[in-house]
Amino acid sequence: MTFQYITYGLVFVSDLELPELQSISTEKTVADVAIKFGPVPADGLPGGRQISPFIWVGADDFWLEVPQVARFRVSDKRQITIDPAAGIDEASIRVFLLGSGLGALLFQRGMLILHGNAIEIDGQCMVCVGPSGAGKSTLAAAFAQRGYRLLADDVVPIDPAGCAVPGFPRIKLWQDTADKLGIQTDDLQRIRPELQKYNLPTHTEFCGDPRPVRWIYRLSPNHQSDITLTQLTGIEKFKRLRENTYRHRFMVGMSLQATHLEQCGALANQARMALAERPSVGFEIDRLVDALLADVKGHS
Repeated sequence: MTFQYITYGLVFVSDLELPELQSISTEKTVADVAIKFGPVPADGLPGGRQISPFIWVGADDFWLEVPQVARFRVSDKRQITIDPAAGIDEASIRVFLLGSGLGALLFQRGMLILHGNAIEIDGQCMVCVGPSGAGKSTLAAAFAQRGYRLLADDVVPIDPAGCAVPGFPRIKLWQDTADKLGIQTDDLQRIRPELQKYNLPTHTEFCGDPRPVRWIYRLSPNHQSDITLTQLTGIEKFKRLRENTYRHRFMVGMSLQATHLEQCGALANQARMALAERPSVGFEIDRLVDALLADVKGHS
């Protein structure tokens, strides 16, 4: 049995069920990407180049091993092959497929990819980037609670027109974050059986069309009591976009630096960028939402 989905503007046909994605009927549609179970070489890519202990790259070819989970091969911009470890659960496979696997595919397809969340605001898009633990998913969920629509969580591709391309309608939340937002997790699916991290569906708060990126905020905790927003200009824009590129080493390993530089330059020219620092202790998410919305309004 195969399953059909649409995400990042691409039609997928998959041997693996992907409940996080939007399912579609493809009776009259040719799939852009096939996800299949099959053998993946155990020792990297023949003729490829090793860029880390578990990653090899080649011309339009990418190999990833997640020990005790699966080996993945992303080929020719249109196929992902999964070779699962014995006895592994499908949820664990999906975590790495929908993250690193799709990230490698999108790099092969020439997209700039940011590590963050994208939210629609008045027909345009705000992207919040930052390291793990900065509060990106918390912020996305708080915006969704106010009725704003999500475009992408964690992996945010930017197309040549400078638009964020919609991913799939879910936000990944840790239990403590869900508790802070008053979200019940009893009926939510864990992203992996052993983790207290959940997929929060956002079907009714999801934007399925690309939106132009107008605001980018780099989230960061600080040791002060107030939220501060500091505009970024010039080389600082490039630096922050580079730092917050999703799986930056994938891009470097694929020798996409020149293209990446051009993409970052184009995005930096069209979007306001600011460093958004929030207290690391006593953090009130509603205050941050209010501060960002005020900044968006002041720079529309």
